[in-house]
Amino acid sequence: MSAKHLVWIAACAALATAAQAQEQDFSKVEVKAKAVAGSVYLLTGAGGNIAASVGQDGIAIVDDQFAPLADKIRAALRGVTDKPLRFVINTHYHLDHTGGNESLAQDATIIAHENVRKRLASGGETGNLGAMKFVNKPSAPQALPVITFQHDVTLHLNGEDIRALHAPNGHTDGDSIIYFTRSNVVHMGDNFVTYGFPFIDLTGGGSVKGMIATLEKVTRELPADVKVIPGHGDVSTLDDVREMIILLKDTLAVVEQGVKAGKSLQQLQQEKVLDRWRDKSGDFVTSDLHIETLYNDLTGAKSGAVRKHH
Repeated sequence: MSAKHLVWIAACAALATAAQAQEQDFSKVEVKAKAVAGSVYLLTGAGGNIAASVGQDGIAIVDDQFAPLADKIRAALRGVTDKPLRFVINTHYHLDHTGGNESLAQDATIIAHENVRKRLASGGETGNLGAMKFVNKPSAPQALPVITFQHDVTLHLNGEDIRALHAPNGHTDGDSIIYFTRSNVVHMGDNFVTYGFPFIDLTGGGSVKGMIATLEKVTRELPADVKVIPGHGDVSTLDDVREMIILLKDTLAVVEQGVKAGKSLQQLQQEKVLDRWRDKSGDFVTSDLHIETLYNDLTGAKSGAVRKHH
């Protein structure tokens, strides 16, 4: 297993709490910037992908990974431009996308959907209402978004409109899709990832059908040649997004069929009902965890028992 892969697993595990994130060894992580299109760059390190709009007006970034990487993010941006960081947009509340907020708030205005601020302020559980569970401590006041929105907000920066569009109840209940209109680049947050089965934060208000709806909306409304930055993984295309839609719809249908037949979560896992997609089972979201997420979303259950309908 590569060192990069181990860093990714550690980053996923560090979703648990800010304290745990601080305990991870980020000293060897390199934050690198590369051009995507137009004014947009992609920064990679550990945690969620960062998109950066760079130009004469300054810098706006989307997401900011983990707290210990804030200075490395600054250094990577200095390697691209001498203009100041002015804005940070959070795609959702998870700490591998918002951990740098507290530090970067010294330089920039933080913007997010109102539910991101609420969840960062309150702390609480993240998970799939089952075996996958992380506990988040309340974030420091300085880490909270100072501008929030309900539906959408637009930044007019570097000669283009940067549109943050709320995507209701997909990965979480506070997701935003960020579209750089002139550069024709979209940052999907964790509604689209390339590591296999996606993580759907049911505890954080997410839903499988909501994620599907978000992905379908993007494929309908954005230009066919848009460059897609996933929450995690390499720059992709709308065809890759369409493959994720098929994956979600097909696996949901299989688990739903089992639920309708009265099967328990354990039965579905023992029967390996998603074995056809075993290549999508990863270190973070295994086949069993994906079955559990789909099952719990369909039934509202927190255990293997099928919820009784009255």
